[in-house]
Amino acid sequence: MLVLGMMSGTSLDGIDLALLDTDGEEKITTGASVFFAYQPSDRDILRAALLCADGLPTDILTSRAAWPTPLIAAETLITQRHFEAARDFLSQEKRQPQLIGFHGQTLTHRPDEAMTLQIGDGAALAAQLNIDVIGDFRSADMRAGGQGAPLVPLFHAALIGPLEAPLGVVNLGGIANVTYLETDGAILAFDTGPANALLDDWMVQNTDHAYDANGALAAQGQVDEAALAALMQHDYFAKAPPKSLDRLDFDLAPVAHLSAADGAATLTAFSAQALAAGLAQCPQQPSRLILCGGGRHNASLCQHISRVSGCAVVLCDDLGWAGDALEAQAFAWLAARSLRGLPLSLPQTTGARQPVTGGILFKA
Repeated sequence: MLVLGMMSGTSLDGIDLALLDTDGEEKITTGASVFFAYQPSDRDILRAALLCADGLPTDILTSRAAWPTPLIAAETLITQRHFEAARDFLSQEKRQPQLIGFHGQTLTHRPDEAMTLQIGDGAALAAQLNIDVIGDFRSADMRAGGQGAPLVPLFHAALIGPLEAPLGVVNLGGIANVTYLETDGAILAFDTGPANALLDDWMVQNTDHAYDANGALAAQGQVDEAALAALMQHDYFAKAPPKSLDRLDFDLAPVAHLSAADGAATLTAFSAQALAAGLAQCPQQPSRLILCGGGRHNASLCQHISRVSGCAVVLCDDLGWAGDALEAQAFAWLAARSLRGLPLSLPQTTGARQPVTGGILFKA
């Protein structure tokens, strides 16, 4: 079937949309894709909701009737922006999708409390677009004892197919995650640490820019080794995978005293060092890393990764993948799997007790 995938990541930059003709298994034919950018005022609303959610107890977060105004405003915004993006995108397409995979916007992720919150009204979206929607991809995995993340690894494995050597697929979004694939088909996946989230927050607080384009500011600065060491002291790095992170699990305190350029350089180095620490937890050193996500556009970050990982590094675009649309494609593929009752996660990718399907179907 033709499925529209929609993804709004923790970087808060906007919505990726992608069409995929798929059976949720080996058939993967990519179609058109587009990026719908959030306005600065949108990002302000989403950041306010992130901070609000971070301080709320789980019982309030899981009861929409008890939500404070920032969360309600953010969900209204997310639903409206996804509707507008899908409406405008699909108006240019001859073939219309039979299904939408709607990730929503993660506001908080608390695996230790078996709770994750992705906002967005799937029922309203289905009614507005007159297309069936599958949302809430993560909750079923958590009910089965899993982390609820990452969910893209099975799509990575389907894209790659048979291997000649172990490799890693790294998604450099707000948070970085790695999919480790063995030659015998074995898989391991987990979040490694921040990729763009901390650096983006630093740029917003210390410059007039929302992100460090191409790593230009980081290239002008010097890595503060003491601050980098302090960042690497976080207890997350000692945890065994599978494991996952919330966007706000790390903060900027260790770099607060640095100049804008030195802070950017240090946070960029931290993202790479965190990834290297994660790779050290894999059964073998990958023969190469395939870099995906927005962070692959950051030359400084890619150079750091190449240096500290000890792996050959290739951009996913060089393999013919649509790098900017990959996560949206993944949630289209996962929606097709959900409709067929196929697993979205495995014990090796999220720590769930058994392979788990998931998602909730909202009928048009």
